[in-house]
Amino acid sequence: MEKIKIAVVGTGNICRSAHMPVYMKRDDVEVIACADIDFEKAKAFAEKFGIPAAYSSVEELLANCKPDYVDVCTWPAAHGPVSIAAANAGCHVMCEKPICHNLEDALALKEAVERNGVKFMLAVPLRYGKAAVHARKLVDEGVLGDVYYGKTAYVRQRGIPGGWFSCTKYAGGGPIIDIGVHRIDLAWYMMGCPKPVSVSATASYKIGDYREEPKVDPVTGKVSATNSWSGAQVPDYKFDVEDSACGVFRFENGAQLIFETAWSFNGPINNSTQVAGEKAGITLEPFKLYKADGEKLVEENIEGDFAGDIFENEIDHFIDCIRNDKTPSSSIDQAVQLQAMLMGIYESSKAGHEIKLTY
Repeated sequence: MEKIKIAVVGTGNICRSAHMPVYMKRDDVEVIACADIDFEKAKAFAEKFGIPAAYSSVEELLANCKPDYVDVCTWPAAHGPVSIAAANAGCHVMCEKPICHNLEDALALKEAVERNGVKFMLAVPLRYGKAAVHARKLVDEGVLGDVYYGKTAYVRQRGIPGGWFSCTKYAGGGPIIDIGVHRIDLAWYMMGCPKPVSVSATASYKIGDYREEPKVDPVTGKVSATNSWSGAQVPDYKFDVEDSACGVFRFENGAQLIFETAWSFNGPINNSTQVAGEKAGITLEPFKLYKADGEKLVEENIEGDFAGDIFENEIDHFIDCIRNDKTPSSSIDQAVQLQAMLMGIYESSKAGHEIKLTY
């Protein structure tokens, strides 16, 4: 079997700790190049993983090699430009969430993907967990009946990542963009991905940056990371993102999805997702089916082998789509709709009322 050639752009933590370990243990793929705007970082990354070429930009990379697909792991502000460059070079694209840091770039990327006839997959690994896939299967088979309700949360008490994550210029937003997107997408996926039409939401800016000043090494000048998911430091850093957000999405089929997300919140940690239909409902934590039986509701543990690496499942899916000419689950159309949902949260919060989603 001919190996699929991959190039990775953005050599930070998500690529290093989640994507590369999957590539390294496969014998049907080959990472042929990497790129990062910090060229020294790209060279060190290439040396660590045995990648033959390192570059300082996606343009330089694409001018010197032709990967089958580009794995985009940059900060969100670069997702659009890097993905568009890859699509215009005829490469398939897997891009970390969110698709872009605004809706305009997302729509431009959709146009480039469709014009060049390449495949695009948004990297939203929670929907590729085996439990989520099984839950969606039950929905598609009609076990839940008409799904009309979803509720999801990704709430930390104190969990601000370091570096660019908390600077809108690079990230596009705070916990909504960083972690809320995971659970919002997961619940939406389990509901069958109905078309989103409106959102009413509030984003709160009450706590701010509670962290101590980062420590600077007097010899190297490097800024210490604040936690394991710290992003790169940026010279024009400004903490200007939300602490938390909550709200409700409405869909064309009449269903609704309630969500909450936070990096900083004076309350309990909450990581949960549930959906409900006219016949039954599902919770992921614990993984249970709630079935109507006359006047009673019967709770059943959903049994099976649902273990596995969500990043491995995600990459397996995209490679299968490339080899067998399939449309990825988290396709360009769904990525754009999800981006409209995320941006709608900020727009609704600013407006102070429900807003219609356009995309």
